[in-house]
Amino acid sequence: MKAMVLNRITDLKENKTPLQLMELPDPEPSDHEVLLKISTCGVCHTELDEIEGRTPPAYFPMVLGHQVVGKVVQLGPGVTQLKVGDRVGIPWIYSSCGHCEFCQRGEENLCPEFKATGRDVFGGYAELMVVRENFAHPIPEVFSDEEAAPLLCAGAIGYRSLRLTNLENGQRLGLTGFGASGHLVLKMVRHNYPDSEVYVFARSKSEQKFAVELGAVWAGDTEDEAPKKLHAIIDTTPVWKPIVEALKNLLPGGRLVINAIRKEDYDKDYLLKLDYPEHLWMEKEIKSVANVALRDVREFLQLAAEIPIKPEYQTYPLEEANKALIELKERKIRGAKVLTIK
Repeated sequence: MKAMVLNRITDLKENKTPLQLMELPDPEPSDHEVLLKISTCGVCHTELDEIEGRTPPAYFPMVLGHQVVGKVVQLGPGVTQLKVGDRVGIPWIYSSCGHCEFCQRGEENLCPEFKATGRDVFGGYAELMVVRENFAHPIPEVFSDEEAAPLLCAGAIGYRSLRLTNLENGQRLGLTGFGASGHLVLKMVRHNYPDSEVYVFARSKSEQKFAVELGAVWAGDTEDEAPKKLHAIIDTTPVWKPIVEALKNLLPGGRLVINAIRKEDYDKDYLLKLDYPEHLWMEKEIKSVANVALRDVREFLQLAAEIPIKPEYQTYPLEEANKALIELKERKIRGAKVLTIK
């Protein structure tokens, strides 16, 4: 199979082509696994974290990509839930043990044996992949392959982040950072919390404009103070500055939810500006998001189909994966980025 492959950790500021186009052996499905012919795969900031070593792959070479859409072309022994021709999506959660206390209560994202697609096993920057059938999610017919791919991570993790805010209808929500996940969260809020106002903090004027176009009542810079204090804020950025700046915009008892698998180090000293009375006192909370659970993916895909949520996206052929990654690194973003595999 054809795949874009990562062979080593590298600095994207110095290396603009971290992935190599290679021919790899076609995978074979084992017990309770299916083989997928991949059609699209979303490009996520987590791939940058993998390439630069903040959450490094389990081994090399590695095929990245965890927003995978494809059709089942072969069944392994014991498969009962899927059939050849089914269209499914594979998110960041590739597998978990199924029997620990976290898995038993539907929090597979916290399982000590959690495996991530495209980090711990080969992912979707390729023509083919295998996956256990119970970790493959049927894609609603309302979505094209290109529309479905960003929903599997940006949408599902955005859904989990929104759940963790404990937002109630009529309460005010802030979004700091406005890329693939942020713009989908805004669409969810407008549907699920019609009386809630959304305030967006983004350093890019184009992102601010985009947020207002989608229904934000206000959009400003990361350092700006919102016109009103907010009940909750979701941070989708890879850096530290937005955390400190977001905390000053929370109401007493407000919650900041950090939707990032890793933070970059270059502005970590901004945390020294944290002032306890201004930023943390009055029972403000900080909550991290760890991966996604099966429930998040299933519930979000159903919600997205009902609304429906159609993500904004740009497409790139598989061979231009490096271009898409560098544009993401350089914050050249409007919605999501999706690879198409022919």
